[in-house]
Amino acid sequence: MDQLRALKYFVQVVETGSFTKAATLFSVPPSSLSRRIADLEKSLGATLLKRSTRVVTLTEIGQRYYHQVSDILKSLEITDESVRSYQTTPMGVLNITSTVGFGEQILLPLLDEFSSLYPQITLNVNLSDELSTLARDEVDLAIRGGYAPDERVVAIKLMNNEFIAVASTNYIERFGYPTDALSLQQHHGLYFKTPVGPTPWLCEINGQWQDVSAAPVLISNNGPWLLKKAIAGKGILMMPRWALAHYLHSGELIELSITPTLTITQSPNLGIYLLYQKQRYQVPKLKAAIDFLVARIKAYQLDS
Repeated sequence: MDQLRALKYFVQVVETGSFTKAATLFSVPPSSLSRRIADLEKSLGATLLKRSTRVVTLTEIGQRYYHQVSDILKSLEITDESVRSYQTTPMGVLNITSTVGFGEQILLPLLDEFSSLYPQITLNVNLSDELSTLARDEVDLAIRGGYAPDERVVAIKLMNNEFIAVASTNYIERFGYPTDALSLQQHHGLYFKTPVGPTPWLCEINGQWQDVSAAPVLISNNGPWLLKKAIAGKGILMMPRWALAHYLHSGELIELSITPTLTITQSPNLGIYLLYQKQRYQVPKLKAAIDFLVARIKAYQLDS
């Protein structure tokens, strides 16, 4: 029995939830794939999968075996790629995911320059605010806002991610300047919607955290639309300072000085992080991208 092939078949069946889908990915008949997994189970003396006409699920021992085997296969893949790519020209497909706002405003323009420097690297870029796992989702580099993650990856802090409150002069003239955090509840709010819900407006008053969010007039995960509405005087908006820099400079929006200071979380030190698997840094295409992005984003902050 070709155990390595059987292990790859097994992992793919688990991740697709289907013998047919897994067989399609390997361009083999489902019966052949099923037979190899059955041989694997026989050699182990254990049933790894529970089969039915509609769904394939893991047994308890199959669950443990899957986690161990998938890690081994991923390590083997990384090792093979590192050996093949050692001291070679950066090339191949580079899978990058980033939050939408940071991707559109900062990352994509930088990647245009990166592509001109490394024409043999094919960029596969996905902008999404949904969380992803590097190993599971086959992502080489991820850029995320928040805190350094707990997963086994390297997290380089690219920049701060301080949220500030802004409004247009038109809004202030109509509804007044909300210097007091508690008075915000009498105002109109524009809210960015994250995968876990709209970002709240929080502040610490007398040692207690309070939600002082204004009544929402608009909730969306589309940053440009929210900015357009804020400029039009439809409400107060909280977004990262880096995302608002252009509009503050042009005077289309003004930063509100509110006491106590507003935030979107009780935890300090929000940041934008570049994430990658430590053992993959020596792969030329990753090393080139990591070094380039870290250097360019630091320069971007100095120029802003």
